[in-house]
Amino acid sequence: MNDTLRFAPATGIGSLPGTDAREAAKAATGSFEDFPHLPARGPGADMIGRTAGLLVELYARVEPSGWRIGDRPGRDTRRARSWLREDLDALEEFTQGYEGLLKVQAVGPWTLAASLELKNGEAALSDPGACRDLTASLAEGLRLHLDEVRRRVPGAQLVLQLDEPSLTAVLRGQVKTASGYRTHRAVDRQIVEGALRDVVGVHGGGPVVVHSCAPGVPFALLRRAGVTGISFDFSLLTERDDEAIGEAVEDGTRLFAGVVPGTDAPLSDPAGSVMGVRTLWRRLGLRPGLLPEAVTITPACGLAGASPGYARSAYAHCVRAARSLADNPE
Repeated sequence: MNDTLRFAPATGIGSLPGTDAREAAKAATGSFEDFPHLPARGPGADMIGRTAGLLVELYARVEPSGWRIGDRPGRDTRRARSWLREDLDALEEFTQGYEGLLKVQAVGPWTLAASLELKNGEAALSDPGACRDLTASLAEGLRLHLDEVRRRVPGAQLVLQLDEPSLTAVLRGQVKTASGYRTHRAVDRQIVEGALRDVVGVHGGGPVVVHSCAPGVPFALLRRAGVTGISFDFSLLTERDDEAIGEAVEDGTRLFAGVVPGTDAPLSDPAGSVMGVRTLWRRLGLRPGLLPEAVTITPACGLAGASPGYARSAYAHCVRAARSLADNPE
C-alpha cells in the first residue's frame, strides 16, 4: 500500500457551487482536515476552462459549441487564469502552516482532447498530432502549476488528480463528431496509456489519482499507466468490475469510492452510505481490516451542480461515512 495515501479517509472531488473563492477554500480545507483539496468554483472555473488556462503555448476560447483552441490568449484564457489565482490565494490563506496531503485537480489528456475543438470544429481527438501537442502542453502546464502550489503551501504533500470522465468513451470510439451523426475512431490503448503515463510522470513519482464518474472505468489500463489511486462513482460499478478492482487493491492501488451523490439528494445514515463498499469487500474475499487502508470516501463527482448547503452536508457526510468504515469495516 502506498504510504502517501494511507491516512486519507475522505476528501472531495474538486468543483464546488457558488463564486466565492474564500467560501470554497474554507469548505474544502475545513471539511477535510487531513486531505483538503484546491477547489474550483464559478463559471470561470469549469473543468475544461480551468485546465485550458493551465496549458503552455496553447490557448482556448469559448465558442457556442464549447472550448476551441486558438492562436493567442484571449478574454476566456485570462478569465480562467484569474479565477485560478483567486482560488490559490484563498487556499494559501486557509492552509497557513498546514503539513499533510493536499489534492489539486486538472482534466486529463484524453478528456481534454475529446472536449477541446480544433479550428475546424472537430475535437482535437480527431488529430493524433493535436493529441500529442495537447498532452505535451498539459504536462508542462501541470508541472508549473504543481510548482506554484508547492511554493504557496510548502508543507503540503501534493496529490495530483486527473479528471478523465471521457476516457472510456475515447477507448470505445464513442465520442461524437461535430455533426453528431458519427463517432471518432477508438484510440489505441497503448497510445492512451502512453499519454497518461507521460502526464502522470510530471509529478516526479508523487501520488496521482485518476477520477472518472463514467461507467466502465479501465482499472487495469490506469494501473499500467502508473497511477496511485483510482476515483470512481461507486453506484456505476457492476460485478464485471470485481476482478479488476480486486487486482487493483492487491497491487496497492488506492480506491477513491464516490458513495455520496454529487447533486442535491437525501443522504442516508453514514453507515448506510458505505454498506455497498463492505458488500464489495466480502464479495472479493478481501480482509475487512484492509478497508480503511485501501479506500478513501468521496462524493460521486464534483459538486458544481449542487446547492451550497448540500455541498457542505455532502462533505461532512463523507467524513462521517469514512469514520464508520474505519470503526466497523465488517
